[in-house]
Amino acid sequence: MSAKHAALVTGSSRGIGLGIALELARNGFDIALNAEIGGEELDAAADAVAETGVSVAKVVGDVADLAQHEAMLDQAEAAIGPLTTLINNAGVSVLSRGDLLEASEESYDRCMAVNAKAMFFLSQAFAKRLVARKRDDGRFYSLVNVTSSNAVAVAAPRAEYCASKAAAAMISKTFAVRLGEENIAVYDVQPGLIETDMTRGVKDTYQRRIDEEGLTLLPRLGQPVEMGRIVATLAAGNLPYTTGQAISADAGMLVQRF
Repeated sequence: MSAKHAALVTGSSRGIGLGIALELARNGFDIALNAEIGGEELDAAADAVAETGVSVAKVVGDVADLAQHEAMLDQAEAAIGPLTTLINNAGVSVLSRGDLLEASEESYDRCMAVNAKAMFFLSQAFAKRLVARKRDDGRFYSLVNVTSSNAVAVAAPRAEYCASKAAAAMISKTFAVRLGEENIAVYDVQPGLIETDMTRGVKDTYQRRIDEEGLTLLPRLGQPVEMGRIVATLAAGNLPYTTGQAISADAGMLVQRF
C-alpha cells in the first residue's frame, strides 16, 4: 500500500471544494475531484491540482443520488488508491431567499438531500470501507464535513439551508462517536462568510456590514484557500488527539459580544 494519503473531495470543481483539494495536494495527498457533471470547469480543476505533482482523478457523480456512492468510491480508489480521507464539501443553497413562511417544499428537500442526507450516506459508505480494511500503515484516517456557520446561527431568509446544515453538524458528531473506536477522526468545519460563487450576489452587502457593524472580528470575507488550509491541517492529523470538533472558520463572527 502506498504511504501517501488519498482523498475524495466532493463538490470540488470550484470554490471551497477546489481550495480544499489544492491545499490537500500541496500537503502530498493524491486527490479525487468530484462534480455533479463533467466539463471544462472540472477539467481545469484537475489540471490545477495536477500541477502540484500529485495523482488526480475526476469522479463525476451526484452525491444526492445515493445509488452512485459506491461507484464514486470505487472510481476514486481505482485511480488514486485506497482512500484515507473523505471531505464532504458538496452543498447547495436555497432556491430563493425570502420569508420562511413562503419557503417551498422543493427547496427544503433539495437542501436536506444534498447538505445532510448525501453527507450521511456517503460517510457511511466510506466508513464501512475503512472499518473493513487493515489500517496498520501509520497513516491518519479522517472524515471532514464542511457545514456552515448557519449550523448554529439563524439566517431566516434561508431557513431550510440552516436546518440542513444543523443536521449536517449533528451527523458529524454522530460519526465521531461511532468511529472513535476505529481510530478514524471526524471534524466539522463551519465556514462563515467566504468569497465564492454562492456568496457573489451578497458579497457587497456582507462587506458593508463588516465595515459598518463589525459583523466579523477580522474585517474581511474569507477565501477558499483558507478553508483549504484548515481542512488540510485536520486531514493530515496536525491537530492531534482530537475528534468531533466543530471548527468555526468565521473570522470570529459568532463570538458573543456585549
